[in-house]
Amino acid sequence: MKRTRTNLTHQAHYAIRRPWRIPSHLRRLTRDSWLRLRHADHVSYYRAVMKSDIIRGAEGAVGSHNHKRWLALGRLQFDYMMDHGLKPEFRMLEIGCGNLRAGHLFIDYLDRGNYYGIDISPDILISALDKVAEHDLQDKVPHLTSVRDLRFAFLPDGHFDVVHAHSVFSHSPLYVIEECFANIGRILTRDGWFDFTFGRTDGKEHQVLREDFYYRTETLLALADRHHLNATFMDDWANLHKQSKIRITRRS
Repeated sequence: MKRTRTNLTHQAHYAIRRPWRIPSHLRRLTRDSWLRLRHADHVSYYRAVMKSDIIRGAEGAVGSHNHKRWLALGRLQFDYMMDHGLKPEFRMLEIGCGNLRAGHLFIDYLDRGNYYGIDISPDILISALDKVAEHDLQDKVPHLTSVRDLRFAFLPDGHFDVVHAHSVFSHSPLYVIEECFANIGRILTRDGWFDFTFGRTDGKEHQVLREDFYYRTETLLALADRHHLNATFMDDWANLHKQSKIRITRRS
């Protein structure tokens, strides 16, 4: 069972085992408390968190502590999609594309113009543009867009064969996930699929500092069902990454 990270016993044990992490946690607690006072809604708050994190490095801001790890996590996502039938002619939307940790591989593989990346952080998208140039991907003409929500209002109906969101819902309150579920079916092709990872708990659902959110699998499956979507827990992902994965498809 995955423990509730807000539990005081869990926090005490964690601190005892990793005392060197206490100063950085306190800095994060102070920073996040200040940002919460200044930003009432979650998107504005998390955009400010990203802006702060990017100062210390874009790769760290997307959850990679070094470049080797950045490359490995991007490759993991790419290989998983390839194993599940990704094809060059597919049109793909990556939600929370960040600085193209996996995106640079998707852009290179997909046909010209078939990659779309969106993110709530304009700052991380500047880093994404740098990655496009760094990897000589300009001729692939990727579409990179800053957004404020997950309504996808600017995107056409039935356009995407694959939608992908890695480590996005692990930082999202439930109403953000529901907004995505309410609109994702419109932009998927009939046979398209939407893969997303999430922080899973088997106990009480909770959040930490409004940055990290943990949900029961049953909650997200039921939420998908309410929006007339099919949802499947992806067992073959379970041993690959600490977050869990669910696949969404349109209901016939």
